[in-house]
Amino acid sequence: MRLHSTHLLTTCVAALVLATGACGGGSNAADDKEIKIGAWYPLTGPVAASGVPQRAGADAYFKMINDKGGINGRKINWIVKDNAFDPQQTVQIARELIGQDKVVAIVAANGTAQGEASFPFVLQQSKIPIFNELGGAATWYTPPRPGLFGIQTLYEDQAAALAAWAAEDGAKKVLVVHSDPAAFVNVAKQVAPVLQKVSPGSSAELLSVKFQSTDWSPTITQVKAKKPDAVIVILASPEAAAFLKEAKLQGLSVPTYGYAPTAAASTLTLAGDAAEGFKAVQLVKAPSDSDPSVKEFRDAMAKYEPKQAADFIALWGWASAKVFVQIAQTVQGPLTSQSLVQAYEKAGKIDPGVAPVMNFSAANHLGTRSVQKVIVKGGQFVAEGDFFTPPDR
Repeated sequence: MRLHSTHLLTTCVAALVLATGACGGGSNAADDKEIKIGAWYPLTGPVAASGVPQRAGADAYFKMINDKGGINGRKINWIVKDNAFDPQQTVQIARELIGQDKVVAIVAANGTAQGEASFPFVLQQSKIPIFNELGGAATWYTPPRPGLFGIQTLYEDQAAALAAWAAEDGAKKVLVVHSDPAAFVNVAKQVAPVLQKVSPGSSAELLSVKFQSTDWSPTITQVKAKKPDAVIVILASPEAAAFLKEAKLQGLSVPTYGYAPTAAASTLTLAGDAAEGFKAVQLVKAPSDSDPSVKEFRDAMAKYEPKQAADFIALWGWASAKVFVQIAQTVQGPLTSQSLVQAYEKAGKIDPGVAPVMNFSAANHLGTRSVQKVIVKGGQFVAEGDFFTPPDR
């Protein structure tokens, strides 16, 4: 009797372990009619100016694909939830998307700190992949993390591109004005090494500003006192606009460069004519480009998201969605979390048309390091040249 009880207990425990493992480390799957994918966005809060248009761009692409029949006959059910740019809320959203909504993947979401906060539950425990999250850090992809793939040139590489650009323009004394959260600080620190490498004898100083500052008068006063040859801003779009407006008001005339989040319609709207001449790097082609792929984006935005400007940030979301669909369409058979990961690992070169050609493999989970220069001319961002790869850091 005792032996029988022990055997029964062992069997039950083993079954429980297997069941738990299946729940925590399984692979969600699409059915024959739809594929459920999810995302989190700052649709409210301090960086909603980026989250709202990015979501709109991705949504427009998914709606267009659904009207064309979906992914291999399956309609896309893209479930988006507002995280207000908060890491803790993001973790809760991840639990809802995976546990309740049964998504097969997180696709085209937003946020570096937010995404990273979700990794233990999403990537490690649930084994649900994250594709094309906007944001990211070098540690995400070196070495490659199982189930994590990106298409955004890292902010560190964007900073390297800005440093090289300023040096090419003759700057020797660069001031990097950045928000105080750690993610912004890390990006700002990448400027000096590249600047000194490209232009020996040059220097880069950091000037930290409290995140969501509203009074930029003291900051511009400090900038003027330091007399830089160029300023690089690592700020959210509204803050970059406020910096440019206050600089013009105080008569500060110095070449100013910004990383990709600052090259947005919101910067132009908020800064007005103070944005004229502002330089930035971008991850996608100019929304006004005559390229057929960009025209398709403009037409889809007008049809599916008519209240949202077809700007750079919306085009980020569009590109993220498009790359996912291009790769998902290559899956033969069931669309599962695992089959999608395998498709990315075998994807090779993917050309979304509106962004640089991506290249994915089992050893390379970050599709590109390339950016493009853009300058505000006549009240709009205009592309300068083609995509290029920044210097190594």
